[in-house]
Amino acid sequence: MSLTMVVNNKHLHTRMTLAEQVASLRRTLHRFITRRLSKRTRRPFQQLLALKYIARQEARTQASLAERLMVDAPAASRLVDRLEDEGLVKRCAGVDRRCVRLEVTPASQEHLDVLSEAAEWVDVEASRHLSVTELSELKRLLEKVQTGMSQSLDASCSDTESLDKVE
Repeated sequence: MSLTMVVNNKHLHTRMTLAEQVASLRRTLHRFITRRLSKRTRRPFQQLLALKYIARQEARTQASLAERLMVDAPAASRLVDRLEDEGLVKRCAGVDRRCVRLEVTPASQEHLDVLSEAAEWVDVEASRHLSVTELSELKRLLEKVQTGMSQSLDASCSDTESLDKVE
């Protein structure tokens, strides 16, 4: 994708970086799914995502939920408070008593179903623009980039940790 920027009355053509393209697609997908969700629920998208992450055990603690949602710890705590007040989430004692484990309640299932249906609808809409082969290739490439970057990040964290021990 090419962007045209005007600087000092001169048109500059610049290409979006991969990160910019992914961010742009993420914003578009977010608009699609929130538009679809607005027809089925008044619950904010972020709360639905929190329920999904907790249900799938991708976020077992408030700290991991905050990281997953890209919010700070106090924001995650307030979000969990709201979900708990509405009977959708419960806080349970963890193995380490200092850490509270999060679990969804049966009452959350209706909301999880709404999110799942909306996500499937977005997948169908997105796949209308690609052939079966292109969609398969896109998924493969995205997974490859995700895996590679995660491994690089893990390696750089290990390098940083080992440097910290040396100092």
